[in-house]
Amino acid sequence: MVKILHTDKAPAAVGPYSQATEVNGFIFTSGQLPLIPETGELITDDIKKATARSLDNIKAILEEAGSSMDKVVKVNIFLDDIKDFAAVNEVYSEYFSEHKPARSCVEVAKLPKNGLLEIEAIAVK
Repeated sequence: MVKILHTDKAPAAVGPYSQATEVNGFIFTSGQLPLIPETGELITDDIKKATARSLDNIKAILEEAGSSMDKVVKVNIFLDDIKDFAAVNEVYSEYFSEHKPARSCVEVAKLPKNGLLEIEAIAVK
């Protein structure tokens, strides 16, 4: 059975999908743009702030689901510009220091709302 997850501590979905789903003890987050949940504002001027915001959104979703960042098993990062790779890694390592999930990071042609990046994660409960 699939459980749909939602928290007001992360931005609402910008399309016909949920923030996350849970099935068989796994939590799958949708891609998180660097949207500020309280205002809906998109961070577009600083890749480090944008990375932290996207990861904070994932953290809020996981916590609502009864999980945490240390239970993340896979992360996918989609960048508007691969030149931001080092800056993203700098912030990312603050969230995943000892625990290092599997990860992919790719440059894409364009992201929703012209975002700088989008991050999604898979975690265990």
